[in-house]
Amino acid sequence: MGGFVFLIPVIVIGFLILLSGIFIVKQQTAAVIERFGRFQSIRNSGLQFKIPVFDRIAGRINLKIQQLDVIVETKTKDDVFVRLKISVQFQVIRDKVYDAFYKLQNPHDQITSYVFDVVRAEVPKMKLDDVFERKDDIAIAVKTELNDAMIDYGYDIIKTLVTDIDPDVQVKAAMNRINAAEREKVAAEYEAEAERIKIVAKARAEAESKRLQGQGIADQRREIARGLEESVDVLNNVGINSQEASALIVVTQHYDTLQSIGEETNTNLILLPNSPQAGSNMLNDMIASFVASNKIGEEMKKQNEARGITPQKTKRRPPSSSGYDD
Repeated sequence: MGGFVFLIPVIVIGFLILLSGIFIVKQQTAAVIERFGRFQSIRNSGLQFKIPVFDRIAGRINLKIQQLDVIVETKTKDDVFVRLKISVQFQVIRDKVYDAFYKLQNPHDQITSYVFDVVRAEVPKMKLDDVFERKDDIAIAVKTELNDAMIDYGYDIIKTLVTDIDPDVQVKAAMNRINAAEREKVAAEYEAEAERIKIVAKARAEAESKRLQGQGIADQRREIARGLEESVDVLNNVGINSQEASALIVVTQHYDTLQSIGEETNTNLILLPNSPQAGSNMLNDMIASFVASNKIGEEMKKQNEARGITPQKTKRRPPSSSGYDD
């Protein structure tokens, strides 16, 4: 009985030791087993067993896709300091868990170093605007460099992304001012074009109005002249000569003008001179000037003929009903 009591602790200790050899590996995880400090095996997900005391779990490797964000500050070709955020998505290759565990002490530091090296080699070749336009080229260059370097360590670079480009605060403010000025310039150009169109349209409308107004005045004067001509013809038919008819018409128009002025009660218009003789005198002066101009023309014609100069033929209008040329 005493021997059985002694065996109980031994059985319990043995059971605990045996239980310590059982372990579980989670999904998308690999466990590295060492025996006396030497690599023994790699265990995948599920219930696993190792020799107690002799074997130990040296470490566990995450087989999921991981992401590392790296902030790099560098200078562009046009001497602008800019901060880039590079997101690197990587994964441990299942067949190279040994390399991933034993060859690299800290894979994050290794990846960060390569990202810094590539970005600071590519960005200084570009101007700031090109950095924004060619960010995919920077991401491809980082991925290519990382793949070539990390494949030997058991890591596969899935994708690299340039997720943020942050220039200096003063540079961003200057870029905003340039953009605002450019937009104001375009707006001013559109406003000027609209104003020009309105001015041209207004000028065309005024020109058309003046043309129609001039045409109306010309038609009015033509009709007045025609009416005067008909009036002179009527007076000639009753035995009044052209000069007397013209004087009568002038006097009649003078009184018509006085009558139209008198119809306006609030008018400030004054007709000077306002006597009928003034109209007759004006008509006589016009007739005298026409006669004098005809005489001067005849004298000049005679002088030109004496010098042997042939006068140019000009079209003359038919004499008016008053018997004098205009």
